[in-house]
Amino acid sequence: MGRAFEFRKARKLKRWGNMAKTFTRLGKQIAIAVAEGGPEPENNSRLRAIIATCKHENMPKDNIERAIKNAVGKDKNSWKTMTYEGYGPHGIAVFVDTLTDNTTRTVADVRSIFNKFSGTLGTMGSLAYLFDHYAQFTFKKKDGLDMDDMILELIDFGVNDEYDEEEDEENGETTITIYGDPKSFAQIQKYLEDGGFEITAAEFTYVPNDLKEVTDEQRETIEKMIEKLEEFDDVQNVYTNMK
Repeated sequence: MGRAFEFRKARKLKRWGNMAKTFTRLGKQIAIAVAEGGPEPENNSRLRAIIATCKHENMPKDNIERAIKNAVGKDKNSWKTMTYEGYGPHGIAVFVDTLTDNTTRTVADVRSIFNKFSGTLGTMGSLAYLFDHYAQFTFKKKDGLDMDDMILELIDFGVNDEYDEEEDEENGETTITIYGDPKSFAQIQKYLEDGGFEITAAEFTYVPNDLKEVTDEQRETIEKMIEKLEEFDDVQNVYTNMK
């Protein structure tokens, strides 16, 4: 367990707001997956991964099936994945992942929040050196699992030797989160599925390679900015390098 775990805990990475917003976000991801690989989960690895996340987020089965049905026949080019980056208050780097059918609207919304908090929206790629991009998988841990052996087997897929292990006190289950090369998303997913592991979440993520200290007062301001960004339906994730 290393900096990725520290970042995820400190930043509260999965703050999706209310349930309706969560389902809207996941519905968009389903639409993209169906447009790219078809509506059959058994033939569409990306769709399978998103459905696993939907179940983990308690998205009703009817909602999932409706989202798949509505996505059939839609043009994948109507949706664009865009990442906006810049500096927020107190020099904190901010990455904003979006999925949108109107980039003009989305960039205007994102820029308005940066401006409101005296931040600066930069050009795409200008802050890429501050973050590492990963394919992130969370799965239920099996009894007797040797993580060193697993990481060794996954080394060809660029999987990091640092991983998160978290126990759910309510059900006693332990989950493992691993981070690998984004280009190896499909291969990592296949390894886990072939090994009989139950995947509870699969996505792409950014992890800062250097965390910046802030005061409690500064943290409060930055958190307010993040909350405002997350209110937009187009926003999928917000990442910072705030410790």
